[in-house]
Amino acid sequence: MKKITIIFLLFVLFSSCENMLEEVPKSFVSRTNYYQNESDAEGAIVGAYSSLRTDFYGITYYLMVELHGDFLEGRGSQAPISLFNQILDQRNINRVASNWSTLYSAINRTNAVLDNVAKIEDISQEAKTRILAEAHFLRALAYFNLVRGWGAVPIKTSESVDLSTVGSPREPESKVYELIIQDAIAAESGLPEEVGGETGRASKWAAKMLLAHVYLTLGDWGLAAEKANDVINSGYYSLVTVSKPDDFYKIFATETNSEDIMSLHHSETRESSIQTFIHRGKAYPYNYKSRGYFAWLPKMNSFIGDSWDDKDLRKKFNLYTEYQNADGEWVSLPESYPVLFKKFITDPNGISLYSIPIYRFTEAFLFYAEASCMAEGSPSQLALERLNMIKRRAYGYDPAVASPVDYPSGMSKEDFRDAVLKERGYEFILERRRWWDLKRTNKVREAMQAVGKTFIDERLLWPIAEDEINNNPAINQEDQNPGY
Repeated sequence: MKKITIIFLLFVLFSSCENMLEEVPKSFVSRTNYYQNESDAEGAIVGAYSSLRTDFYGITYYLMVELHGDFLEGRGSQAPISLFNQILDQRNINRVASNWSTLYSAINRTNAVLDNVAKIEDISQEAKTRILAEAHFLRALAYFNLVRGWGAVPIKTSESVDLSTVGSPREPESKVYELIIQDAIAAESGLPEEVGGETGRASKWAAKMLLAHVYLTLGDWGLAAEKANDVINSGYYSLVTVSKPDDFYKIFATETNSEDIMSLHHSETRESSIQTFIHRGKAYPYNYKSRGYFAWLPKMNSFIGDSWDDKDLRKKFNLYTEYQNADGEWVSLPESYPVLFKKFITDPNGISLYSIPIYRFTEAFLFYAEASCMAEGSPSQLALERLNMIKRRAYGYDPAVASPVDYPSGMSKEDFRDAVLKERGYEFILERRRWWDLKRTNKVREAMQAVGKTFIDERLLWPIAEDEINNNPAINQEDQNPGY
């Protein structure tokens, strides 16, 4: 299968002066002479896509999102992220600042595409439409991550090329979401339905999933259900069936699969740090050459502990208590850390490749179930069926056939939404969902109290980067989020 090759583009900005030669060497690439043809446009959007690996889903952003969940806690320098009765320490404030700057760097790349590709004449209309739609999608995704993490943020819709364009005030969340929705709708309109094997590229269905996610976050239930339903009925995807825990590797240890709407792929030559953050050194199942420092520890008094049915195949897929040593013997993890996360490992066949989903088909069913129930005031038969399809698959049953584990009919709106949230918790462990789900359903305090944690409201938002306050003339210390 083809995969989009993620590369970094080097844009060399320069200013001319009276003493410089007017002729520009052909080997010299600048912003002003780069955007000339379709090849240049393709290169620019590939550079924007590199943000997915380095910015949105780089390890620093990943750990900040995951360690704000209720089902795990950090170790070492990451421990303060999971202590919700106090403000972040300086090291982790710096990590948050890094996330801020890289997300805005990603936005600037998309703005560069939007500002310049539209002006290119030597390009097919089909390619121009697609590339601009891809840029709109990536910008929407970046702002969605920003507004959920920091609240009101500066809105920048043009490429920043010098210090004169830096100033921009924090805008209300409502205005940020207006831009996100506008961008996502533009993406939905211009993106192709199929991307072949290039599952790291956005399609129309990825844009619909993003819209469903945004509408769900805003409580626009009818629109969220509509977009999720479009994806379910598209005919392009199907649920991967499983009969044993390791069958889930058909989703995560593969270049593509039938429920892969959009994802990032990693291999030995393109590794992520997630594996080293969740495993002990030389204690990977199936893999003994990698090093790990198990910085993310499962919190077993949460929903992933005794209350999680052992018959749910996702439990054994996501957690492990023993591993094979170099002699092939199964050895228990030490008593001090008896359980670790397992989802992202080298697969049983020794192939060091795994996918990090951005959106997968499973989520469309859960989007629809929740949004439809909230829109109608109670779960319809279709909403119940779609929730049960995901639970049946988790137990190894045929998703399309009624099973002994089905949720019953007659549930209240509140009970049904809680059931959806529980299934989302089990389904998307370490997939950057739990913290955002708790926030949008106003269940952060309840979830933290359930695992014995005290929570302060200041931790609902992250601190604005100090560099932004110092360098952005439209922002000062009074604009900082409370507590920081």
